[in-house]
Amino acid sequence: MKYYLYHIKGKKIGVTSNPEKRIHKQQGYKPGEYDIVLETTDIDHVSRLEIELQKKYNYKVDQQLYKNLKNKNDMKVNVTEQTTTFDVPVSKLKGRLMDIMGLSWETHLGEFELTIDKIPWIMKNITSSMYNNNRCFIYNKAFHEEFYANKATEYQWNECVYDSIRDWATEKGIYKSGDYKTQYIKLMEESGELAQALLKDDEAEVVDAIGDMVVVLTNLAKLRGHNIEDCINSAYDVIKNRTGNMVNGTFQKD
Repeated sequence: MKYYLYHIKGKKIGVTSNPEKRIHKQQGYKPGEYDIVLETTDIDHVSRLEIELQKKYNYKVDQQLYKNLKNKNDMKVNVTEQTTTFDVPVSKLKGRLMDIMGLSWETHLGEFELTIDKIPWIMKNITSSMYNNNRCFIYNKAFHEEFYANKATEYQWNECVYDSIRDWATEKGIYKSGDYKTQYIKLMEESGELAQALLKDDEAEVVDAIGDMVVVLTNLAKLRGHNIEDCINSAYDVIKNRTGNMVNGTFQKD
């Protein structure tokens, strides 16, 4: 197996055996936004060099060598027609899923891939094995319906997601009985959860919190007589031609 030592300048030094999944899909960086420092089949050498370069560039230093982390992160996944079973107890599943992001496995419904957006769903729908408390499972059909069944219409769904949020809020009586002040308080609560997730470096919770804040903002806008799309377009019209520079990690306009 080949291993890649990569450098995201100003951010981190890391090692992966799959740059496409690890750097592009999971971390969101495109070619040109990072450098491949070394390609090698020597896992011992690349593991030591990663730590050395992390120290040299004053980046966060991994507590374990990559070669040890890789072995630790191996997790057996057992697939049947009905279920996908993870060989860990529910209490430890979330951390292990974060460790093995990018893992894929075959089912009769097609290939499943573990990405950051799927972890909250898995944790909400996981079931502990009645035969072994150290194993837990999800139902393949439910997972497929949630993430893959409507993939062909994903673009159209994204286009009308705000309508879906408003339909849901109408059904729940938020627009009839709620008010914008309580929605603002809810927004602050969600903001606090985002802050905690950032401090803990819990990427699944970061995704979940950002999504919750968008839902709340959609409802707050509606309660004030606006659609959130119009608010976003108004903001973009203001910033699209704005010039400025990054200063200490913050964009400062001219």
